[in-house]
Amino acid sequence: MTTDGPEPADADALPEDPALAAAVLEIEAHVAQDGWDQPARLYALVDTATLVAQEPALAAAMSIDGPADDGSFTSIEQEGLPPGQPLEEALHTIAWPESVSGCAAVIERLVLPPDVDDDIPEDPTSAELFAREHPDRQEVRMVAGVTRAGASYCALRLRAHDDEQSVVNGTELVPGLLDLLHATFTDASTDAFHETPEQGQA
Repeated sequence: MTTDGPEPADADALPEDPALAAAVLEIEAHVAQDGWDQPARLYALVDTATLVAQEPALAAAMSIDGPADDGSFTSIEQEGLPPGQPLEEALHTIAWPESVSGCAAVIERLVLPPDVDDDIPEDPTSAELFAREHPDRQEVRMVAGVTRAGASYCALRLRAHDDEQSVVNGTELVPGLLDLLHATFTDASTDAFHETPEQGQA
């Protein structure tokens, strides 16, 4: 639950990394097929050409043929996230190995308008109940992705406008989540979270 809603989309904000933007939008479309009320998801983004060269059997199993996918990312869903722990907290314990070029997270949140901030109870349980019962609440799915090089991209879908044409995308729509994802590539004090290719491609 959050009252810190997504930042307004900037129509002029072109993706710094088109491959990252494509991966984020692909993940968003893939997750949307399973509907709402899903747990958070985390993906490693690996360079497709490198994956084909180093893991040809895996690439073949994932129907990745190589040349047509040059310059793209392959998304690999991660398992083993602590059950019941918010993804935002889990990200503080994650650092990626060098083989991972980027990562993406998917979370669903309730968003309230800023003018109700003072009415939200301090108790977390009461605050969640307050948000779920508020008539102006919005349910939103956020997909945020970053690269080791520092690029970012996001895609947002409101449950009230659940169609591909209404997906909002841009570079800095959920800055708090993006900061946490970027930190997984800069904080050397955390334990490495290794990608597991057998878990499948988004």
